[in-house]
Amino acid sequence: MENDSKRLLSPDLRENPAEELTEQGLEKSLRPSFLDEYVGQKKIKENLSLFMQAARQRGDALDHVLLAGPPGLGKTTLAHIIAHEMGSQIHSVTGPNVEKKGDLAAILTNLQPRDVLFIDEIHRLQKMIEEVLYGAMEDFKLDLIIGQGPAARTLRIDLPKFTLVGATTRTGLLSSPLRDRFGVQLRLDFYPIEELEKIVHRSANLLGIRVDESGANEIAKRSRGTPRIANRLLKRVRDFAQVRTAVESGTPLVSRAVAQAALSLFEVDPRGLDMMDRKLLLTIIEKFDGGPVGIETLSSAIGEERDTLEDVYEPYLIQQGFLQRTPRGRMATRIAYEHLGKSWAEKSNGGQDSFF
Repeated sequence: MENDSKRLLSPDLRENPAEELTEQGLEKSLRPSFLDEYVGQKKIKENLSLFMQAARQRGDALDHVLLAGPPGLGKTTLAHIIAHEMGSQIHSVTGPNVEKKGDLAAILTNLQPRDVLFIDEIHRLQKMIEEVLYGAMEDFKLDLIIGQGPAARTLRIDLPKFTLVGATTRTGLLSSPLRDRFGVQLRLDFYPIEELEKIVHRSANLLGIRVDESGANEIAKRSRGTPRIANRLLKRVRDFAQVRTAVESGTPLVSRAVAQAALSLFEVDPRGLDMMDRKLLLTIIEKFDGGPVGIETLSSAIGEERDTLEDVYEPYLIQQGFLQRTPRGRMATRIAYEHLGKSWAEKSNGGQDSFF
């Protein structure tokens, strides 16, 4: 994902906390700390609020939570909110970084009652590591094998009741035994423009940026339904306004005209597509007659990894109706042709339209 890491619209690209500074130079995170501050995902917020309130009343740990959905929608933020509202500490790790059973054992034995263990990209845990979690999640017991051969013995360690919060962009890669041990399973969806506008205004206030309604709307429309991208675009538009906009005093105002000029410079079009999105669609249209084309062939044609195409590019393009997944491969839709200024020419194939 080396190429993707440089994309302005990459939902996987995390913000550098050092960039989140107020005018006084103090670090200010854009991440909300309470559920009431979290914008969007109304049903998820209602359910989590109910579950956390019930757990607090019982003086118990919240049941294990699985958060699924595309990158950048707030899974990590929700994990931190759960820990904050439950009055506990959060311990964060990513699936690929847990390489040995001893690594996971060290994390689990350092947990305190009702602590939150957050595992990002939990679908990338190794099978042997995943199996250690089964007993820890279900019985709050950690079974370890000490020694080798005839001298080997089993050691069972009691664990405090904790909450495992797992985040995944690919639920289908989770094994059934692991997935079934999560008592709360929630899926986050892309955000509508109205909620993204609220996020842009909230972030602008925290960062000391002046944004009017039209400017917030323009940024929200091009944010691909993703809060992380909305915040990143807001910062880049701020940079543009600061350098290119002449103001007599104070902070420049981000209006619709300023946002449009900035995002045009950054090659983000009005539907939230960037150069790589357009390259993907144009490759299907121009090199493969609109498709269908297999994912491996498409990956080779544009020089991008298959996982990146499936996890980063395709979800938004499919949701917006630019791309179709079919049993024979990927196909560009009429909407993609029209958006890219291409002529939609029906091709006959035995008297049938080969696009459908």
